[in-house]
Amino acid sequence: MRFQLIGVNHKTAPVEVRERLAIPESRLPEACKKLAEHPAVAEGMIVSTCNRVEFIANMKNGAGDLREFLREYFETDLSQFENHLYEFREDEAVRHIFRVAASLDSMVVGEPQILGQVKEAYATARAVGAVRSQLDQLLTRAFAVAKRVRTETAVGSSSVSIASVAVELAEKIFGSLNGKSVYLVGAGKMCELAARHLLAHGAASLFVANRTYDRAIRLAQKFDGQAIEFNRLYDTCERADIVITSTGSPHFIFRREHGEKLMARRKNKPMFFIDIAVPRDVDPEMNKLDGIFVYDIDDLQQAVSSHVADRKKEAEKAEAIVNGEVEKFHARLQTLDVVPTIVSLQDHLETIRQAEIDRVRGRLGSMTTDQELAVEALTRGIVNKIMHTPISTLKTAARDPESTTVIELVRRLFNLHSEDEDKEVAASKSGRGKGTGN
Repeated sequence: MRFQLIGVNHKTAPVEVRERLAIPESRLPEACKKLAEHPAVAEGMIVSTCNRVEFIANMKNGAGDLREFLREYFETDLSQFENHLYEFREDEAVRHIFRVAASLDSMVVGEPQILGQVKEAYATARAVGAVRSQLDQLLTRAFAVAKRVRTETAVGSSSVSIASVAVELAEKIFGSLNGKSVYLVGAGKMCELAARHLLAHGAASLFVANRTYDRAIRLAQKFDGQAIEFNRLYDTCERADIVITSTGSPHFIFRREHGEKLMARRKNKPMFFIDIAVPRDVDPEMNKLDGIFVYDIDDLQQAVSSHVADRKKEAEKAEAIVNGEVEKFHARLQTLDVVPTIVSLQDHLETIRQAEIDRVRGRLGSMTTDQELAVEALTRGIVNKIMHTPISTLKTAARDPESTTVIELVRRLFNLHSEDEDKEVAASKSGRGKGTGN
């Protein structure tokens, strides 16, 4: 395993630095191809989003440094970026990629967009042949880890905004928001955002009252709603199941007597007030009336904080999943590293066994079936005993950081060739054959 990763993100670099290293989508295939063609790189891919730019590679023989590629590609001195760059190698690079895919390294932990962005980056690199073997396995596993985090934790499901908490509270009161009407008192951004969330969750109609009637009209038009003149507020408010208020008034707009009249007109059908004004628009006394539920900004903030705390707990669970997956991936890759050597060793000794049997077969003369089986069992037994120690050593080494040294030693002891070496030998023989024919 020779993974390297170098990059910048929203935590380490301001946007003016990130944009200087960002690679537009149109240039990403070419950049990935250049990365994979770099002398020190076996495979490579690039993730470039508004929040991060990361270069990921499987290096040849652990040689080289991705900084070399960055210097060449951007044709610049990296000293100006050094304070912003982070670098990970081997298991730490694996852990970082798993965390990114699982949205544990995002600005908003649990947001789903980053997984899609990593998948797109992987598809781009794969399409140009920049990702083939171990990096392919790494990214495939990263996507599986992200899915496991989503399935086994709630890291991506907790609400973290005032508006989304308001929706949850409304759903607890009404069971469903389908067909419910929303009344905005005030036309500010917070009112608009909360209304947008409520309508997205099934609320059917919207009314807007604002002291400046033109603003009420403009906001109502955004949602195909109805603007109400502010002096008609108390005459029309009973139409609403949910009232979102944020006016900037120095005094309560809704007092207990208003609530009593509203309940009488609504025949005690429940009514939900979301008061996001400071100072408050709704008298807390209204909360004492049966059928009226009032939540102010502090109530909503507490709900958000509890969700954030929940998300932190879920993030801790997710981190534990990632750590376990890093260990599994490391062990799996190390095992895969020794498999070709074990197979080569088995093939090599089997070839020797068969050759020796063929060599002495003439001297042994005609053998009965039982004698043939006895020779077969004897020679196989000898080969298996010879193979036992080196294969056991290789399997044990698969869990050791020094496995590469052990693999190389076994290959040298038994004169084993890698696939690449076999291809070179074949090509060399083929070349000699053509030479003699000319």
